[in-house]
Amino acid sequence: MAFVMVLSYSRRIFLRFFLDARMDAFLAGHALAFEAFGSVPRVVLYDNLKSAVLERQGETIRFNPTLLAFAAHYRFDPRPVGVARGNEKGRVERAIRYIRDNFFAARRFTDIDDLNAQAMTWCEGPAADRPCPGEAMSVREAFALEAPRLAPLPDNPFPLSTPTPVSIGKTPYARFDKNDYSVPHTHVRRQLTLLADPREIRILDGADLIARHPRSYDAGAQIEDPNHIQTLRDHKRRGRSASVTDRLAHAAPASAELLSRAAQNGHSLQSTVAGLHRLLQRYGARELEAAILEVLKLEGPAPHPNSVLLALEKRRERRKQPPLFPSNLPKHVLDKDRPVRPARLAAYDKLKDQKHDDK
Repeated sequence: MAFVMVLSYSRRIFLRFFLDARMDAFLAGHALAFEAFGSVPRVVLYDNLKSAVLERQGETIRFNPTLLAFAAHYRFDPRPVGVARGNEKGRVERAIRYIRDNFFAARRFTDIDDLNAQAMTWCEGPAADRPCPGEAMSVREAFALEAPRLAPLPDNPFPLSTPTPVSIGKTPYARFDKNDYSVPHTHVRRQLTLLADPREIRILDGADLIARHPRSYDAGAQIEDPNHIQTLRDHKRRGRSASVTDRLAHAAPASAELLSRAAQNGHSLQSTVAGLHRLLQRYGARELEAAILEVLKLEGPAPHPNSVLLALEKRRERRKQPPLFPSNLPKHVLDKDRPVRPARLAAYDKLKDQKHDDK
């Protein structure tokens, strides 16, 4: 999209390209044009586009309130041209034709920044040195006469990013212009404010800046801050661990003592909790509590889910029930309780008798 502003007397051109025609780009084009001119025109004429005129009934005009605030800040008078009055906007129409034929046709550029750099060079060079229509001078010379009659720039810039309310749903993303931008997970189901400029997206909670992203002009893209994603993963991991631990403590209160002793001996609490939770699902709360109490009475190494599993299987064996986890027991645990068949010693007696006979 090309933003074009033309000064009425000197015909000096300002040209800037944007990737969309949103209000923030429209206002940015004004601000950059005023900066390039070093001053502000006292009157700016507009075609009846929605960024300037929201509604028009005859001579009754309802201006875009954002444009009115911008015009008040720069102290210029916005005026729409008459409907279907091409003669009232002839200067800018001819300037656009001149840009198409003398700048844009067959021009090569790598990206929008390269295109805008070439546009600035062209505006300051060939476009400024062309003859000024109706005057025996160049556009550059005519602008030197026009500039003193323009209004000065304000001391401070106008905030170009238009605040946009965004509603965050169950997932921590703000949707803007067909793309999703991540926010901290602590701000889900909240109403936030999004500020967009041609290069950056900022998301605020009240006056607090909570997210900043490069702006995407794709459709359906998901732009994420790695810190937002990692913080969400850590929160979910802690939440899962806490919920499983609470479930264990409710189902088998003795598990709290087992976990405490496991932590004192340097065992991984995460793997211990996960192991006990698997046993709870397979054997039930009553059996798990009883097995944990048996393990806690034993002397020796710190208790481990494998020790609880062995106690559970022993309890089933005493009741002559088939094992539930025979294949998951470690080999050294299985070997510990494997029956030992006594060896026949008669062969040793024969060897002893044979030794005496040899003597």
